[in-house]
Amino acid sequence: MKKILLIQTGGTIAMNAKGEGVQLDPEAWSNTLIDRVPELQELAEIETYPLFFEDSSDLNASHWENLARCIESNYETFDGFVILHGTDTMAYTASALSFALINLAKPVILTGSQVPLSSIRSDARRNLINSVEMATTDLQEVAICFNDHVYRGNRSTKLSIGDFDAFGSPNHPTLAEIGLTIEMNVEAMKLLPA
Repeated sequence: MKKILLIQTGGTIAMNAKGEGVQLDPEAWSNTLIDRVPELQELAEIETYPLFFEDSSDLNASHWENLARCIESNYETFDGFVILHGTDTMAYTASALSFALINLAKPVILTGSQVPLSSIRSDARRNLINSVEMATTDLQEVAICFNDHVYRGNRSTKLSIGDFDAFGSPNHPTLAEIGLTIEMNVEAMKLLPA
């Protein structure tokens, strides 16, 4: 079974929607992730790492540098990486990492959600499961996995603040489509990533 490092950076996926309002709750996230999504253990051996907990609109180049260093220092230990991230700047982070992580031979998948994992109608569970499964593939680049689509990191953009289908890559085909199976787009992966 492959080893995946799940890196938490904050965002809606880590928010707690119980009680009064919605708030970032790092402790609740770390303690309940496997309980809420037990299927993850069937896909890979997962280790979680809370790198930082920030609203993605507050992220900047120093955060990207921390992410790149985290992946670099854990590169030999893990087969793939999943970064849980807020949606507002996810495409920027994906693009920055695609240029920071040169000669990448493992998948680095960013995902998040429009609705917190703790909410009943959340898209977080599906996005998380899909991303972990993509991190176990032979994809060798930074990508965004969101709403059953996988996009090249430095060709992605956020298209909607209110739809589950929030991301796209208007000038590049998707790398994979996820349904009953994962349909990898081999031709899209052959196109140069930069």
